[in-house]
Amino acid sequence: MTDLELRAQSFQIAWKYLDRSGLLTGERTDAARFILNRIDRMMIRGERRRLLLSNAAIDAYRMRPVFVPLEA
Repeated sequence: MTDLELRAQSFQIAWKYLDRSGLLTGERTDAARFILNRIDRMMIRGERRRLLLSNAAIDAYRMRPVFVPLEA
């Protein structure tokens, strides 16, 4: 499996889980960038286990700080 295939599969696993669980919030483009960034950083460090990549991205997304606008 190539790195691009691994990246795509890891992203797809994370995205499907977050989407089906209702955890994807806000702008989808921003969410996709966040998930891919997490996967990319781990791959740069040498990680190649697909489920570890996707689960780490899911955990990072779930724990990310979320901006909550103040009511006027």
